[in-house]
Amino acid sequence: MTKNSERAIDAKLTRRAFVGAAAATAAVGLAGCAPAATDEAPAKDEGEGLAFTGEDEFADCQLVYGCCSPECQHHLLKGYVRDGKLVKVESGEVNESPACARVEMCNSDKRLTKPLKLVGEKGSGDFEEITWDEAFDLIQEKLQYALDNGGPKSIMSQGGSGNFSALTGAFSTFVGWLGGGTSTSGNMCCAGIDSGLAPVLGQRMQLVRNEIANSNYIIAWGNNPVISMTGYFGRFQEMMDNGGTLCTIDPFLSETADKSQEWIQPWPGTDSAVALAMLKVVIDEGLTDEEYIIAHTTAPCLIDKKTNAPAFADPADDTTYQVYDPATKTIVAHDAAGVTPLLSVEGTEIANDYVTIYDLIKAEADKWGKEAVEAESGCSYDDIARIARDYANAEHAMIIQNMGGYQRTENAAYATATQVYLALFCGHIGHRGDGVYDACGSTTLVPGGSAYEANPDAVKNESIPVPCFGEWICQDKPTKINFMWIAQGNPVAQWPNTNSVKEGMKHIPFVVKVDMFLNASAMYADLVLPVTALFETPNVTHSVRSAVISISEAGVTPPGECKTDLEITREVAKRFGLEQYFNEDPSVYIGRVLEPAGITYEELAEKKGINAWDLNPDYIAYKDGEFLTPTKKAHLWVQAWVDEGYPAIACHQRPEEHPLNADSELAKKYPLASVQRKTRSQVHTTFKNLETMLCMDGHKPNIYINTEDAADRGIVEGDEVTAFNDRGEHTGLARVTDHLKKGVVVLENGWEDTTASSSSNVTSNKWPTLGTIHCCNSTLVEVKKGA
Repeated sequence: MTKNSERAIDAKLTRRAFVGAAAATAAVGLAGCAPAATDEAPAKDEGEGLAFTGEDEFADCQLVYGCCSPECQHHLLKGYVRDGKLVKVESGEVNESPACARVEMCNSDKRLTKPLKLVGEKGSGDFEEITWDEAFDLIQEKLQYALDNGGPKSIMSQGGSGNFSALTGAFSTFVGWLGGGTSTSGNMCCAGIDSGLAPVLGQRMQLVRNEIANSNYIIAWGNNPVISMTGYFGRFQEMMDNGGTLCTIDPFLSETADKSQEWIQPWPGTDSAVALAMLKVVIDEGLTDEEYIIAHTTAPCLIDKKTNAPAFADPADDTTYQVYDPATKTIVAHDAAGVTPLLSVEGTEIANDYVTIYDLIKAEADKWGKEAVEAESGCSYDDIARIARDYANAEHAMIIQNMGGYQRTENAAYATATQVYLALFCGHIGHRGDGVYDACGSTTLVPGGSAYEANPDAVKNESIPVPCFGEWICQDKPTKINFMWIAQGNPVAQWPNTNSVKEGMKHIPFVVKVDMFLNASAMYADLVLPVTALFETPNVTHSVRSAVISISEAGVTPPGECKTDLEITREVAKRFGLEQYFNEDPSVYIGRVLEPAGITYEELAEKKGINAWDLNPDYIAYKDGEFLTPTKKAHLWVQAWVDEGYPAIACHQRPEEHPLNADSELAKKYPLASVQRKTRSQVHTTFKNLETMLCMDGHKPNIYINTEDAADRGIVEGDEVTAFNDRGEHTGLARVTDHLKKGVVVLENGWEDTTASSSSNVTSNKWPTLGTIHCCNSTLVEVKKGA
């Protein structure tokens, strides 16, 4: 638990003050966070840093607590409120990490204050203010039209990562009570985890954050913890201060790579080849923890060569794996007592009929020797081998995968799974200082409940894959969508192939956007509803991001006529005779979320925040190698992949859209591989419209390009340039650097049409992919000088 109640953020930071604060923290690797005020280093005057005049200035204020709930570290915040207005914010007493200065959004003068009805074309921004009664009448009319002309499946309710608090999903529950709508499929965040880690280990989420400082060797694979895990990068620093090594795998010298002792630059989309090459080193050099993989994985289990499937003792029971017992020279159950099975059956009397899963994985790794992996990844084999040895030999080691850009590639599921193979073969899961992934929170440590009662009879209709949303919507596939409700997300700016998404939004007869701001998705809505913000909304955050269970209180007067998500849903539900599911006081719904954890509403209301680590202090992800699969072993042969038409053993498959595909006409036309980068000033598109954020990093996107690639195109530092392909264009300022692999350009995620052009204008929306993974980092572009 981190206590940081002395660290204050003035809710009305001046531009100069905020930039000064951000610059100060960037120097220590916490870009975007305001520095702590301490006795040794008191907060500076406004002209030098943060304005802080002492506690007495706020003695008359009411204290209101709230959780900053967009996808990030979900800090518990303490707000100082005077006359209904927020005047100061600081970290709450219970936190995993200090909070950042992005909370400026609460007092933004750009907040929406009244319902807006579209009177022009979608995308025109031509709205008129209407009353809430008019808005609810319009919603009722359009929902009824949808029900009469396609039924509940013609209604779509779309959320996102803009708010992880529990009470914000009311409208989706309401759609369930109408009979069940159509949803989207595909993960826009850690997509490779869903389809690459979960089938192997049995669960998507692993919480290893508290073990980071106990590790000796950490690979930040394709991610940038200094930026995307700002609040707790100090744990990585502590690990290094204790003598540990941080290795970054990224084509760009990110802020994390800059702080790492090791850094290699593979081509985007070749991470699975790199992981398999590392695994080959581990196997060939005898660094495998054979005792671990025999006891805790299906590596020694037999595959029948005739069926290319596991040799189950009972074909109807997929837990009845079998292994070869060399002592008795018989095939026995994988969990037979007293048996130490062979990892490989090569050279045995059953070799003509069977192979082990270990043999199949080894065969994939054997493809990636020195020549092959250097040609595919562009990395030095010596570097890859050294990292493999150091990782395998470390007493405690981790692979931090969450938010990794490699997961946004066509081969992301296998890229994730091969990293998991590596961790398992080295025995680096299930112990102190070991683990993979880490993007979890309190719900991993203690259970959480549902705020609202769901309709058990709601129909689950065929979903629309996010990568082809626009295409399917315009084709009325699998059904015509007549009504769409969007909350806590910004699909027009974030989903792949923005121009296709816009066409889809235009095709839907009626779109409602619930938001604080008139963002890109709101511009394509028929009705925009102003929603309350942090410190204005009663809520609870018991989530998959922060280990702190946090209360949110309503102590700030919302601007204009803003309503909470629950209030909006309640009024719509009333029009359809379903108000009984949404009529309780928010405290009742908060209590329902807390009940499975053994916490009452009254307890949380008193404490404001409860660190779930205190409720489960002995938690270790997959402790002692016990996994959450039916066999409690890691399943290295995955039937779910076969069911989708892919190999059962993770392998490397080069993306279709890739510069190494030299014979491809697309690669000849668009020779540069583009990847997305998160920036310190926002979480996806959230916070990006705030002036202090724009002043910190600039009012235009940056496009990073290698020095040689820039020279070939007559581009110099600071030029206005455009990345483009057949899908669209993205314009920004050239940042010419040697710290980027030649042939790769880096685009900044999070910009949108209301502030600048979105990088999603050019991103690949290839589908199908294994696990409905989106492919924004499997995107080819060309870059030209000028807009």
